[in-house]
Amino acid sequence: MQIVAHRGNARDCPENTLPAFRSALVLGVRHLELDVQLSSDGVPMVVHDATLKRTTGLTGRVHDRTAAALATTEAAERRRFGNQHRGTTIPRLADILALLDGRPDVSLFVEMKAESLERFGLDRVVRCVVEAVAARRTQCVLISFDLAAIARARHLGHPTIGWVLSDYRTRSRQAAEELQPAFLFVNHKRLPRSGALWPGRWQWAVYEVDTLPLARSLAQRGASLIETMAVAKMTKGLAAADGRARP
Repeated sequence: MQIVAHRGNARDCPENTLPAFRSALVLGVRHLELDVQLSSDGVPMVVHDATLKRTTGLTGRVHDRTAAALATTEAAERRRFGNQHRGTTIPRLADILALLDGRPDVSLFVEMKAESLERFGLDRVVRCVVEAVAARRTQCVLISFDLAAIARARHLGHPTIGWVLSDYRTRSRQAAEELQPAFLFVNHKRLPRSGALWPGRWQWAVYEVDTLPLARSLAQRGASLIETMAVAKMTKGLAAADGRARP
């Protein structure tokens, strides 16, 4: 069982920001997950929502602003943190990729968001992201809820893709078996209460997990990756459990 930092260490830092990802790496996490929306001039920016309100407090949409404007927009989540992270801004995908310099042990899951696919078109978004991660292609997994988007990424030569499931039903299993992504992501709330996860060549990554007992139960069912915003809590819990298990 390995931890994936969902939007970085997003419980203790503003989500999808440089402090959040740096914090996760300091805590020993080797798998990071982030969200990408395109700016108006086609630059992949690391932000979950298509609107700015929740993380920046501003009105308007990410897609209507240039990368230069977004990169100077504070995303300090002041409603959660007050002035603690004052000056923290929306990063470009390139800014997060720079954290991988000299870190071949770190992998990055890059989620292409539906709002950008809808606004700019699937081909443009996927091409922009594939080109942005080209220098780190072996460390980056391109993921999306949109099956056609990850299929397009593979067609464009990106080596590793993952599908984020919107449901856990037979038709989704059939689609996964046809495409054979390297990873399947699912919210634990969408899973049945018991039973092994679908077997396949893929690895399971289960997200929205923030307790160690839940993580362990999911691992027993076949989840090799546990995605959480509570990175400090989960890593410390695993370390403590590992220490108790040693003779």
